[in-house]
Amino acid sequence: MSSRSFAVDRAATEDVAAIAQFNIAMAAETEDLVLDPATVHAAVAAVVSDDRRGFYLVARSDGKAVGSLMITYEWSDWRNGNLWWIQSVYVVPSWRKQGIFRLLYDNVISLAKESGDAAGIRLYVEKDNHDAQGVYQKLGMSQTAYRLFETIF
Repeated sequence: MSSRSFAVDRAATEDVAAIAQFNIAMAAETEDLVLDPATVHAAVAAVVSDDRRGFYLVARSDGKAVGSLMITYEWSDWRNGNLWWIQSVYVVPSWRKQGIFRLLYDNVISLAKESGDAAGIRLYVEKDNHDAQGVYQKLGMSQTAYRLFETIF
């Protein structure tokens, strides 16, 4: 880890533009998708303004956003608690491999344990994103037996 110091906190209104840019960059990088900036900006703003939708954590260095992730919730009737889903993970390329995701992840774990209703943490990862999969495994996460199916409108 470098000598740089980082801080993590919940996203606020002034973080919406940066997070939207992160999401657009992540979609292009990981799935070769071009997202509509206005749609992404509105979606990020919707989460930041309504905790029921979830929340974003932002990692900062000297006050500048260098990474973020979003948490959404899935009620588990098997566990009588929420599964916290980590989504929209992004770290600015020049800031990668400096422990930023670990810092974000550690904050998620702490917040989930403090919440009183979190039953666990989950995330999904693109099947060919082996770098990210390695990071998640090093953090102690395990791959599940589930495959993801979807219908997108």
